[in-house]
Amino acid sequence: MNHGPQMHGPVVAAVLLAALTVAVVWSMLALVRRAGRSAEAWPHDLAVRPAEPGLPAAPSERRSQEAAGATSSAPVLSAENLTKRYGALVAVDGLSFSLHRGSVIGFLGRNGAGKTTTLRLLLGLAHPTEGRALVFGGPYADLERPAQRVGAVLETDDFHPSRSGRDHLRVLALAAGLPAQRVEQVLEAVDLTASATRPVKTYSMGMRRRLGLAAALLGEPELLVLDEPANGLDPVGMRWLRTLLRDFADAGGTVLISSHVLAEVAQAVDRVLIIEQGRLVADAALDELATGSQTLEDAYLALTTGPAR
Repeated sequence: MNHGPQMHGPVVAAVLLAALTVAVVWSMLALVRRAGRSAEAWPHDLAVRPAEPGLPAAPSERRSQEAAGATSSAPVLSAENLTKRYGALVAVDGLSFSLHRGSVIGFLGRNGAGKTTTLRLLLGLAHPTEGRALVFGGPYADLERPAQRVGAVLETDDFHPSRSGRDHLRVLALAAGLPAQRVEQVLEAVDLTASATRPVKTYSMGMRRRLGLAAALLGEPELLVLDEPANGLDPVGMRWLRTLLRDFADAGGTVLISSHVLAEVAQAVDRVLIIEQGRLVADAALDELATGSQTLEDAYLALTTGPAR
């Protein structure tokens, strides 16, 4: 008996169902890949390896071993004739510098000097008109998984106002494929565990700064890029931040911190970059600028506004 005509319909249906399943799976994988790339482009870049509780800021053991095997003089972050023009406005004008492991670098300049634009260029959030920015030896956009290397906070209000602090971090962790326990570890590290269930809209400016830093630390990065992280912190919070960044650098990490709080910078950094009208006017160790009776503030004002009158 010939069953061909009777079997034809079910076979075709099975083939079509299998093809549809494959198509759906590939679509889901594509969405996951796009979500991963989007997460990596957010202001707080994330890494994936968990840390021991109480040590969220230190680079992971794996990356520390990689660093030990790398050339110690290789810069973590560098700018080469970095320039950005907006029409006739030159926001960043031929900046060149390099940052190395184990240091905290202060990036100083008054409002409009070009600090934030420079940070955006370094992180691939804006394209230079001339020159280039290199992160771990290549453009930020070319890093295979930049979230594993860099943690950054450039925005103060990059939060859903009705979402709790814990849920904000959970969303970031899920998008980046991070283990759930990292959320609790970084909440503890920035002293927000007691406030983790509150909506972010009820947070003070200082608490929002801590939450942003928690997001940057989620992935245990090697490089932190922070724009005005001390804004809104009280004296206790500023001391806490200073200690955390120092511990991060002592563990082999690198910190670039933009700030207007010169007295705090003077207690936290090893080296200072000063920018004025888009140009680098100083690149020196802190003790070279603040010597004898001259404070960092004295040196900064002399370089950016001329001698005091």
